[in-house]
Amino acid sequence: MRAQRTIKNEISFEGIGLHTGKLASVTLKPASRDTGVIFVRTDKPVVIKAYVGSVIDTAFATTIGHNGIKIRTIEHLMAALAGLGIDNIYIEVSGPEIPILDGSSTELISIILRAGIAKQGKKRPYLRIKRPFVFEDGHSKIVAFPYNGSRITYRISFNHHGIGEQKISLDINEESFAREIAPARTFGFLKDIEYLRTNGLAKGGSLENAIILGENGILNSTGLRFQDEFVRHKVLDSIGDFALLGFPIYGHIIASRSGHSSNVKFLKKLLASPDSWDITLEAEEKISRIPALQINL
Repeated sequence: MRAQRTIKNEISFEGIGLHTGKLASVTLKPASRDTGVIFVRTDKPVVIKAYVGSVIDTAFATTIGHNGIKIRTIEHLMAALAGLGIDNIYIEVSGPEIPILDGSSTELISIILRAGIAKQGKKRPYLRIKRPFVFEDGHSKIVAFPYNGSRITYRISFNHHGIGEQKISLDINEESFAREIAPARTFGFLKDIEYLRTNGLAKGGSLENAIILGENGILNSTGLRFQDEFVRHKVLDSIGDFALLGFPIYGHIIASRSGHSSNVKFLKKLLASPDSWDITLEAEEKISRIPALQINL
């Protein structure tokens, strides 16, 4: 398999958070091999490893935290890192939420590519699905199958004429992620905005960083980037959430109507079912189960 990767140079960006509406600056810094993805709140400070065990909230975004300190809406940045194969990096953020930028991962990919990608002198382990694993959570269902590569099939269904039922299936690699998934923006419904803001959410949301659907259709004058942009964004979110596993997944993930909560529950249940997977460096070479994977459910 491939070598581990980090970025070549430090790089910064800033913007407002989708839910908090607060301005924050983010600095990405290179990290040594086997570091993983590490978030640092520079205004507190606190250090939080990007890992499924660090997730403390999944309401309308994925939030990690430690000792009461949160970093919200990490999924688009996590997806960009996973999509480009960045394994080791420090992410310093000056506030409680990662900037939403344009609501997709396109700008994040551009930022990472400007920083440059550096190969590191150690192979990247991956989690290989050995046998089918099924997870159901209410109306949501996620199934993992053995597969020679990384593939996602995703289905959504919304009772809105602007969305309806959408489905996509594709192999995930750097090229397909950057071209087919990264540009897809987050979306929401006009009827829900008042409720969200009353509950302290979507304070930074606008037509500049989200697709908004009203009763008569899409409110954005620029229209859609893809006819099925909604399901593509769900794939983006899932890639970001699944990156919290700590390893790339070698398998075929089939998801129906899942969201952040179901994605995180799926990861925890999968990790608690070691007969369904192994950690592998090469197709024929296995390494022992890593202690950090053992979490309390």
